[in-house]
Amino acid sequence: MDLLKIKQFKIITTAHKDVTERLLQINPSLAREARKVLDVNKQERHIRGGMATKEKYLHQQIPRRAKNTAAKKSK
Repeated sequence: MDLLKIKQFKIITTAHKDVTERLLQINPSLAREARKVLDVNKQERHIRGGMATKEKYLHQQIPRRAKNTAAKKSK
């Protein structure tokens, strides 16, 4: 089934929507616990993103610029 047909039937769902909306109807106590976990995750994700970016650039080799000796000699 292609994406257009899926959208027409409105059967696209996400895990987040399932946990936040549907689980509340099925099991309210479990939904409250899941909400706590999701809220903590939301509060911490910017920190994890920053750590991932830092890690990415730590492992990349940054080429050093050659010293411009000609400019120094002309002074």
